[in-house]
Amino acid sequence: MRRSLPPSAEAGTAVGGAGPGRPARPVLPLAAVALTLVAAVTAALLAIRPATTDAKSSQRGPDPTLAGVAAATGPFTTAQVSVPPGDGFNGGTIYYPADTSRGTWAAVAISPGYTALFADEEAWMGPRLASFGFVVIGIETDSRTDYDSQRGTQLLAALDYLTTQSPVRNRVDPRRLGVIGHSMGGGGVVYAAENRPSLKAAVALAPYSPTQDMSTDTVPTMVIDGQNDTVVTPAAVDALYATLPASTRSAFMQIDGADHAYYTHPNPVEMRVLIPWLKIFLDNDTRYTRFLCPSPADPSGVSSYHSRCP
Repeated sequence: MRRSLPPSAEAGTAVGGAGPGRPARPVLPLAAVALTLVAAVTAALLAIRPATTDAKSSQRGPDPTLAGVAAATGPFTTAQVSVPPGDGFNGGTIYYPADTSRGTWAAVAISPGYTALFADEEAWMGPRLASFGFVVIGIETDSRTDYDSQRGTQLLAALDYLTTQSPVRNRVDPRRLGVIGHSMGGGGVVYAAENRPSLKAAVALAPYSPTQDMSTDTVPTMVIDGQNDTVVTPAAVDALYATLPASTRSAFMQIDGADHAYYTHPNPVEMRVLIPWLKIFLDNDTRYTRFLCPSPADPSGVSSYHSRCP
């Protein structure tokens, strides 16, 4: 920004100089005026700039290692709070990093499978993901027999609650949200991704989606299935994944020897890919790309893998 100055100032002489009974003002060189103006404009722009305008601003945690992403806990201590029923889902638990010095965090909502409870099946994932720098809300569904679209609706309601009403809402960046689900909850992930394209990441674990396919999904989506799953068979998951548009960022992994219940207990094979996927697409953290692209950095336990790498 350039401010118009009188000719005398352009020449470096005093403006409003000395006169009878009036002391001379000190001369302010043109260079000093320009620097002052630049500093003022820069300060004003910084004051209104969003907190996450550059890619590195969303990175959380130290430089990652392969052993680190497979570890039982990440670098952050965590806390948790219970959520009562209401607000479009049947309550649950929020897990979050206790650190308040690093700004806001990305968040994910997790749904259990058909007839299952989050507390029985996926609760292990809550503190684990939170320790890697995510706010996690694990939900209980309105009915254990809710179908995919109902679970997807409840996942979205949980994210809305998390960002607007929850006791940790000020810790969450509402622009960086994702969904995770197992079995019928994985079908809920499909519904959520297709109905809220502003989501930044989705992970479907052995997804069962009887009422829809993935043909309009534009959210970066990871699909994981088990080689020995007889409930949601590899063929069924392959057929669902095949409906994803070629333009959608995606990855598919099959876990060697895994059955349908594999995801209901802690395991490093799943986490070695799930955590990098969330880091890449929720935190825009390219340090994690090498763990997935063009193939898993550690292929042990993986019987099949292919991706449209970022």
